[in-house]
Amino acid sequence: MDRPLRLIVVIPALNEEATIEKVVLAVPRSMPGVGEVDVLVIDDGSTDRTAELARSAGAEVIHHTTPRGVGSAFQTALHEAIDHGADLIVNIDADGQFNPTDIPRLVAPVVSGDADFSTASRFMDPALEPEMPWVKRWGNRQMSRLISGMTKQRFHDVSCGMRCYNRRAALSLNLLGRFTYTQEVFLNLAYKHMRIVEVPIRVRGVREFGKSRVAGSIFKYASKTSRIIFRCYRDYHPMRFFGWIGGIFLTMSVLTGGFLLWHYLTSGVLSPHKWAGFVSGGFAILSMSMFFAGMIGDMLNRHRIYLEELLYRQRLMARGDRSAGESAE
Repeated sequence: MDRPLRLIVVIPALNEEATIEKVVLAVPRSMPGVGEVDVLVIDDGSTDRTAELARSAGAEVIHHTTPRGVGSAFQTALHEAIDHGADLIVNIDADGQFNPTDIPRLVAPVVSGDADFSTASRFMDPALEPEMPWVKRWGNRQMSRLISGMTKQRFHDVSCGMRCYNRRAALSLNLLGRFTYTQEVFLNLAYKHMRIVEVPIRVRGVREFGKSRVAGSIFKYASKTSRIIFRCYRDYHPMRFFGWIGGIFLTMSVLTGGFLLWHYLTSGVLSPHKWAGFVSGGFAILSMSMFFAGMIGDMLNRHRIYLEELLYRQRLMARGDRSAGESAE
């Protein structure tokens, strides 16, 4: 590029007056390969002094009138940062679990061109693993295994909220989850063949103040996150998604039908197991329905790919025209 890179650090926040000022002030204002650093706080309907303290620390604040969820707050942050002309976007949490002085390490592989997206990893280096309740550690590892299997790549930590995106990755993201965004980002970018790099960074395992709004309840977090993940997988790989379900129904059809056939061959009558024939037929119909659903989903996914490419090009042209206009002035 013929101009210095502009980095915008985005911080979604909800009632984080105890830590937001410290986090904003700790963001490095200079780092290798970056010419300008700004901080943008997305106040997700806070009822305390979060917005006031963020502004006093030097951040620009975008305010949601009511809480929309961290996923929606991140989407607002992403759109605002792109509109502000960011070449690089770093997001960190407002609760103080991340050390902003680690941002240069996170940004380095993206600035060098080795990655489109880099993410802090709490578990990649065993020496840097944080102290946290065993159930959260187990849940994080199971989630990483799940996303790794779905993307055919090896990831150690897919739930960490400290990340860096180049402009191409940010413009390519199309997120729908309101509750959270962390795993959906991995799926979205991996399916679009973006280069993803994990950077081992020491992170506080437990909040210093308050309770997590996202992972406060393990069961609630697992339920809502699973829905986001499987909807994303369904949309990008409908034949696999519906194929597995159809395969289960087909297996049940074959088993019940085979049982009825065995009974008939050994006894010469269908009674008293005629029910197996009806059950087998029902499972066969369900299996065929799943197959057709997969075919329709696959056709819709092809249209989605074309539309997302057009959307990316439209975003690129719109922001490029704006930047060109500002340069001309």
